Amino acid sequence: MRKLINILLVLTVAIMGACTNDLNQYPHVQETSRSVYADPDNYISALAKCYASYVTAGQEKGGGDADLQSNNGYDYMRCYFNMQEAGTDEIGSTWIEGDNIGDLTFLTWDANDPWVADMYYRSYYTISLCNEFLKNSTDSRIAGFTEEEQAEIRTFRAEARFLRALAYYHALDLFGDIPFADEELIGSSKLPEEWDASEIFGFIETELIDCSEKMLSSENYIYGRAPRAAAWMLLARLYLNAESYNAGDHYQECMTYSQKVIDEGYELESDYARLFNADNHKRVGIGNEIIFPLVVDSRHVVTWGATTYLVCGEVDTDYGAPADTVGCASAWSMFRIRGEVPELFDMENDDRAMFYTEGQSQYMDGGVDDRSGGYFVLKWSNLTDDGIVASNTNNDGVDTDFPMFRLADAYLMYAEAAVRSNTNVGTALQYVNELRNHRNAAEVSQNDITETVDGVPYKFFLDERARELYWEGVRRTDLIRFDAFTSDKYTWQWKGGIKDGKAVDDKYNRYPIPATELTANPNLSNEDY
Repeated sequence: MRKLINILLVLTVAIMGACTNDLNQYPHVQETSRSVYADPDNYISALAKCYASYVTAGQEKGGGDADLQSNNGYDYMRCYFNMQEAGTDEIGSTWIEGDNIGDLTFLTWDANDPWVADMYYRSYYTISLCNEFLKNSTDSRIAGFTEEEQAEIRTFRAEARFLRALAYYHALDLFGDIPFADEELIGSSKLPEEWDASEIFGFIETELIDCSEKMLSSENYIYGRAPRAAAWMLLARLYLNAESYNAGDHYQECMTYSQKVIDEGYELESDYARLFNADNHKRVGIGNEIIFPLVVDSRHVVTWGATTYLVCGEVDTDYGAPADTVGCASAWSMFRIRGEVPELFDMENDDRAMFYTEGQSQYMDGGVDDRSGGYFVLKWSNLTDDGIVASNTNNDGVDTDFPMFRLADAYLMYAEAAVRSNTNVGTALQYVNELRNHRNAAEVSQNDITETVDGVPYKFFLDERARELYWEGVRRTDLIRFDAFTSDKYTWQWKGGIKDGKAVDDKYNRYPIPATELTANPNLSNEDY
């Protein structure tokens, strides 16, 4: 199955054209020839392009023949990782100026920030691809195919709706009030209207509830494609953060969909490191922990972003462990972890504490870009289960998938929602300790998961999510939910640009719509920028 899905990703090169519009234009895909969708065999390749848009930047190796002109030229997931991690306690970036990441790091960005613009346009490029697929997969459009072909394409259509909802969720979470465009806008001269965050929330919620009923079950799961549990996971995450989107309290719904995932038949992985190595595709599907991965494969999906960025970026040419420790041909020296996160661990009794500390200071007293400060992370790896290097990262990137959703997060979302709503707290504690037992971490008490610490209610979950999910692209969202991203309730070194950290303007809880987009579409605005 792994070989099949990657070959399908390659086939999209011949079928889907590239989009190279300037950033001052609303992104759209080139009009796809009706002859492409006249053949039912082409639908899987068109859908594969929607999947691939999360981890590739173009039609050729490493992003060549770019899908979309951008400031930095990197793929969706490299942009998303930086937006979610760079300004938090989980990352200290080395090449602040060279990588144009200083404003993300110190929470001082504006509407002209290159990473902000790239993430915005990457999100809408993926949305555009999905819209194009959906426009060409309506019941009337596929009526001439066989019943079997129509049934299969309807499943593809549900997956395209999920992928669009995922991109819309990221855009909602990052930008708040955003433009909305679906397949009905294709071919229209109308510019997208801006929707309030709560309206986008409602659209995503409705889409996910409906499309999940038409997606593959865990029993019928095909590697690389999203099963219905992926939609349930996204619903749970949407509901957990609903108040951040001005959509009210939805903790009961978060518990409902987290429980649906837990009941689906996935199982926690006892070897934490194997969730992030080059054989982690073996940890996908029923009886395993990973629910939905973004497929990254050095033979067919070569990118300098996604997990290649994480594996090569976590090791350093002058400090830390040798590059081949994680299966790299050479180190990129991109980032370390700020000292506050390792402080959360019992370093001797928690399998998740995957840090290289030798010769390193825990804290970044000399500055974020001083590579002698901050521990290195060894969580991501291009080694197989047998310790064999899976690919030549200099030429071909890595073979490590990105686990977008995994069961551990369902446990933590259920438990946090239960505690916040004071419902089924005993079950919440059971799930927390079941997870911690799998990570060889000590069990905690009910008081631990319900108390207020340092003025932050339920701070256990903010800390536990850092222990379990660091460098998986959720930290900024979690900090905002706990009112800890911009406030002085929790500070970390160099938050706001000073050594001891400080509170920053609340406007930084959202990124601005890029200035180029405001120029192109007068329907849009930025409230605080």
